[in-house]
This record gives sequence, structure tokens and C-alpha cells, in this order.
Amino acid sequence: MAAMNDAVSNGTTLHYIFDPLCGWCYAAASLVDAAREVPGLKVEFHGGGMMTGANRRAITPQWRDYVMPHDHRIAEMTGQPFGERYFEGLLRDTGAVMDSEPPTTAVLAAESLRPGGGLDMIHALQRAHYVDGRRIADVEVLKAIAAELGFDAQAFASAFERQSGEATSRHIAESRQFLQRAGGQGFPTFVLVQPDGSAGRIDIGPWLGRAEEWKAQLGAFVAPPQSPSAEPNACGPDGCAI
Repeated sequence: MAAMNDAVSNGTTLHYIFDPLCGWCYAAASLVDAAREVPGLKVEFHGGGMMTGANRRAITPQWRDYVMPHDHRIAEMTGQPFGERYFEGLLRDTGAVMDSEPPTTAVLAAESLRPGGGLDMIHALQRAHYVDGRRIADVEVLKAIAAELGFDAQAFASAFERQSGEATSRHIAESRQFLQRAGGQGFPTFVLVQPDGSAGRIDIGPWLGRAEEWKAQLGAFVAPPQSPSAEPNACGPDGCAI
């Protein structure tokens, strides 16, 4: 992917295509946090709606058996914590439904109230799900998490209502279009876009569990303005060479 004309900006941007119920997005959480600390790098999120509509899923014993090996692998590879309330609570709660739409709405509401609030909310939702075993598709749970992040209850409730329905559906549709243009195959997908619109996907596999090294390498792509004769950063069809 040589360029994404509609992604031209005034700086380098790391686009994070995610889903709040995606285990491998949780695996990459420390990489997202590290990227936010890179001076001059903007991080933007795009919720892809992995479990929406017909893909909503109720917790079942079969689902628990399917996801637990992946969760253990994520923990071993990255050190990300998984709580007993998740393994022995939520994953045994057959009344729970996994639906990506309400938590995605919460992310959009948080961002509308505070720059960076959306990424803060993503992190909090992942911890609530995978550590605390909370039902993050439950609106009352989402409001409680927002309060824990310091959002005013009434302001968040109003923002959540504004972002519900059509606004969230539009965001998910646009995110899926972005994923397709980027040539991504699923969640998470990371795309680094330079100010001139040149872009490339980044394979995060080698960086899982190596947040500080990832942060240093990303910093190399956020260079000060270069002279016309300088070599551009190595973003090409197969991603950025880091």
C-alpha cells in the first residue's frame, strides 16, 4: 500500500484497527500505550465491530474451551494479565453476550469528551473484560467504567446516547473500509501513515512483549523535517521496515 490519500495529515499517524473483544488486541495493548508515548506520533483508533449484528455471541462452554488456549498463549507471549474473574467468572457466565457495539460506542463517547479518551477507554475495557470479568456490553457497566476514568456521569451518558446507533454503525463501516484499503486481514491491524500519505502495515508479531523496543523503533519513523535530498522512511507495500 503505497499511499492513502484520505489519511494525509500534519504528522505521522499510527492507525490502530481494533475490536474491544479481540484477545490479540489485548495482547497488543502495551504496544498501543508505548506508541502514545512517542513524541510527534499521533495514534488513531478504528473499531471494526468484530462481534456485532449476526456475529454477536453468547458465552458457552464451547466458547470457553476455544478461547482459553489463545488467552494462555497471549499471557505467555506478552505478560498480559488474565484474571480469575474472567476465566472462572465471565467465561462461565452463560447469560453474558459478547457484543462489540456498546463498548465501541463507549470508546467514541469518551473520545468526544476528551482527546485521547477513546484510547483510555479501550485500555479500561480490555482490563475490565480480561482481568475483572465484567460484562462490557452492558451499558451500566460501561457507565461505571467511564466514571472510574473520571468522566462526568451525565456528560458521558449524553455522549453515549449521541454516539449510539447510526454514529457507531457508521464508524464501524468506515473502519472496515479502512481495513480493506490497508490490506489487513483482521484485528489488530496497525498502519503507519506519513504526512505525505505514504503508508504501510506493520507486522506487530515480532514486537509483542517488547514494548520499549517497539517504542524506540516507532520513534525512528517520526523524524524531524528532512531536506529534499534525504531518504524517506521505508514504508512500502508490505509494511514499514521496523
